[in-house]
Amino acid sequence: MVQARKQNVTVSLSAQTIQKVRILAARRSTSISGLLAQQIEALVGADEAYENARRVAVSHLEWGFHLGGSRTATRDELHER
Repeated sequence: MVQARKQNVTVSLSAQTIQKVRILAARRSTSISGLLAQQIEALVGADEAYENARRVAVSHLEWGFHLGGSRTATRDELHER
């Protein structure tokens, strides 16, 4: 598997948030950077999955569905008086 080249990103957070995220990352045996990378990758993956599902659903709607049954009489025949 070829690993993609990584690029640094700067994120500004409050001191209180940084303190809390340090603790959270330590509990998960990772770094703040690793924690953020995991969450961002999960977010991007979920968005890609949603877009793929949306495309499939729209294509199904455009194609239509056969719900069974058949036309046995015309409208005029059904409404003869």
